[in-house]
Amino acid sequence: MSHTASAPDVLSALAVGQRGRVTGFTVAPEQRSRLLEMGLTTGAECEVVRFAPFGDPMEIKVRGYHLSLRKNEAAGVQIERL
Repeated sequence: MSHTASAPDVLSALAVGQRGRVTGFTVAPEQRSRLLEMGLTTGAECEVVRFAPFGDPMEIKVRGYHLSLRKNEAAGVQIERL
């Protein structure tokens, strides 16, 4: 029996207005600690608010406040789309 395992979505793949729930991280421990301190913990829901004119950084809303992340940081945040 085989099944197709799809790669998890990442925060940087969401478009403006899309939402997701944090499921994990694929970043260095120092970056992970920084993201956790900013409120991006496993289970936290977030929504993409906007992108800067050239697409980087991106602004998200998490835990009631707005947070700007570089796209390479957001690419290390695994999410489940909501």
